[in-house]
Amino acid sequence: MIPGSDNPREACGVFGVYGPGEDVARLTFYGLYALQHRGQESAGIAASDGNEFSIRTGMGLVSQVFDEEDLAFLRGHIAIGHTRYSTAGGSLACNAQPVIVRDHETGAPIALAHNGNLTNADILREDLLAQGVNVESTADSELIAHLLTLAPAGTWEERFHYVMRRIEGAYSLTIMTKDSLFAVRDPMGVRPLCLGRVDGGWVVASESCALEHLGIELERDVEPGEVVQIDASGMRSFFPVQPARKLAGCTFEYIYFARPDSRLAGKLVYPTREEMGAQLAREYPVEADIVIGVPLSAIPAAIGYAAEAGIPFREGLVQNRYVGRTFIQPDQRIREAGVSLKFNALKDVLHGKRVVVVDDSIVRGTTTPRLISLIRRAGATEIHMRITAPPMISPCFFGVDLATKWELIAANKSVEEIRQHIGADSLGYLSLEGLMKAIGEPEERHCNACFTGVYPIDVQMQMNRLEVSRRPVGVADSLNYAGGP
Repeated sequence: MIPGSDNPREACGVFGVYGPGEDVARLTFYGLYALQHRGQESAGIAASDGNEFSIRTGMGLVSQVFDEEDLAFLRGHIAIGHTRYSTAGGSLACNAQPVIVRDHETGAPIALAHNGNLTNADILREDLLAQGVNVESTADSELIAHLLTLAPAGTWEERFHYVMRRIEGAYSLTIMTKDSLFAVRDPMGVRPLCLGRVDGGWVVASESCALEHLGIELERDVEPGEVVQIDASGMRSFFPVQPARKLAGCTFEYIYFARPDSRLAGKLVYPTREEMGAQLAREYPVEADIVIGVPLSAIPAAIGYAAEAGIPFREGLVQNRYVGRTFIQPDQRIREAGVSLKFNALKDVLHGKRVVVVDDSIVRGTTTPRLISLIRRAGATEIHMRITAPPMISPCFFGVDLATKWELIAANKSVEEIRQHIGADSLGYLSLEGLMKAIGEPEERHCNACFTGVYPIDVQMQMNRLEVSRRPVGVADSLNYAGGP
């Protein structure tokens, strides 16, 4: 539980390093530390010294899972790591990654960390169980590892050709054998994955900010459909399957998930978010005294809105950065406080002001009304809500836990109805055209299914299962979704 949060739940973070002579466990720890924003439920590191694997995983934040004794235990010259938010498989200790499985013929271990979601996981699980494979976790990541060990092929290129033709959906992977590190990205390029060079080796990470924290320069992105193999002979890459005809990079990486100091497709996220705010100001101008952003992801967009509109930017909300996931249930007073657990309003800044509030999204519409109430209690005379994403009308099946169709407020209410629900004086969502203009890339290179209902691959089976299982009582069985190309 994150008190006061109605944001999309994070994708996961993966990290890997091949570095003879390096303290790879420590590098991985700090790499995961930089990727903590991508998942706070569990963390793990696996290492190889060329002969044996060692692994440590646990529930909680990176700083809670590892200590010096753990890092000393994780010896070797190869390591992979993972931070997790559960989008498939549930928040269970058995689903913490990396996962390790053994080759069914040789017994050689393979460790794997996964960011994404497989859309055909149920079919793959049934096939593996029918073959007598013991699947220990409920997450889809273990299925990929087992498929690699079962691939009826000799070379790694042949193995990945077999596996990547069978699995569907989103996956950015770091994979470790006794003597090799692999970085793999799905043919649609849904989730980010990048590559950097360290003395005598290489590092891969979900975001470039993890490299920069370690003083490692970003070399390039791993391309959609590419497998990068790193071992004693150096780095080589191959494409077991061709990139998809239509790429599907997740637009929400730019809006919310990625850190503003990361680069996606070579572009720094921070100015992209500033431009989203500027586009919002062009599409939804309003007379106001100040512009504030909802910390932290919406701050760059609020600055962009203010600059374009010629309205002063102020910090009107202060975030308690240490309010994270907890299993301690709040008492009634804390429950009623709601969003104020996470934010506090600056009355001296807001009192008597007409305020533009910039945020990145409204998902279920459960916390935005409390946020607006908090600002009104601080004395704001008008509140104009501006959102840097278009209305979200469909769930995600590629590694983001949004909500079901029935839970997404924009799928069930008009913009005017949402405005009334949240209690704002006006409400404006950035158009899809404005969003793609801010990102600076054509729409056909991105997945915008949560905004359009049009998915890059067929997800009707997953949609039916999700919606039927969580549908409110009395809602009819018929579902109307646009299919992907």
